[in-house]
Amino acid sequence: MIEKKHTIKDIAKLAGVSKGTVDRVLHNRGRVSKKAKERISQVMTEIDYQPNLIARSLKNNKVYRICVLIPDETIDHFWIPALKGINAAAQEFRPFGLVLEKFHFHPNKKKSFLNKAEMAIAAKPDAILMTPMFHKESLKVFQECKRQNIRVASFNNHIDTLSLENFIGQDLNQSGRVAASLIDKVTDKNSSIAIMHIDEEAHMRQKEIGFKDYFKEKYKDGHRIATYSIKNGNNVDLESEISVFMASHDSISAVFITNSKAYLVVEALKKENKEITIVGYDLLKENLKFLKVGHIDFLIHQKPYRQAHQGLSYLAENLLFDKKIPSQKLLPIDIITSENAKYHID
Repeated sequence: MIEKKHTIKDIAKLAGVSKGTVDRVLHNRGRVSKKAKERISQVMTEIDYQPNLIARSLKNNKVYRICVLIPDETIDHFWIPALKGINAAAQEFRPFGLVLEKFHFHPNKKKSFLNKAEMAIAAKPDAILMTPMFHKESLKVFQECKRQNIRVASFNNHIDTLSLENFIGQDLNQSGRVAASLIDKVTDKNSSIAIMHIDEEAHMRQKEIGFKDYFKEKYKDGHRIATYSIKNGNNVDLESEISVFMASHDSISAVFITNSKAYLVVEALKKENKEITIVGYDLLKENLKFLKVGHIDFLIHQKPYRQAHQGLSYLAENLLFDKKIPSQKLLPIDIITSENAKYHID
């Protein structure tokens, strides 16, 4: 049996009031007596009334603008699937009056991030979806958005001091622990391990903390861990820098790369005549190539497409249908090997 879809007219009849009175209560506008409100509320509870938010949105004929603050995918290919997710979500909500504007910043330049953020805020959007790449600068952006009553959601990078904001991504500390457990399973207890940050960002340290905590909690001694951070700029010979580091830590048998650039480490280690376990992140084609031939052992999938798609969808549903945005949405941490990679490629 199909349940009847109740209308405002039905509520008015059951409550013994006019349709206009019900409409004022539903939209919280105009003056309505306390007694009428109570009767309408009681009827709505009894019939489990659910408003047709989609129809309401279409009727309002209002245009909502969302700005997206995202790293330039032509500089860092990690952001290509994220951009695809944003475009897909924008297409889904466009019929409801959603307008999207994207602001691409250089992933390694704070000034570029701030400039693009200022442009996004100056556009006076209803909401901003952003990736908080830089800690202090991101805080400034959040504070300014709050001052101007612009709704904000972030994805990919989680900044502790913004924990009460709307975040979509993974538990970065736990992600580091997962990487540690993988290396622990395939290396000797007394082996040495390297943590490598390439083009270090604030969130990578959270992965490092989780990684080290895993070993501290499991072993009282053993597993010497060395941390190495390097900028992959035009004036840096990455291969030589990594070779020098490895030569000074010749007992290293495993390397944990905290972002999507594991392939750069593999290329730099090609001349090293020993087997090294490599754990990195993300399904870039360069990483998948080395995963397939066994030069990378495990990749942790951060789901950039899903993060971005869900982040924009949450904002759109909040603006269009008054749907509450979860303060934090943590996605599963998937472990990718050469055997299951093809099932995770978007």
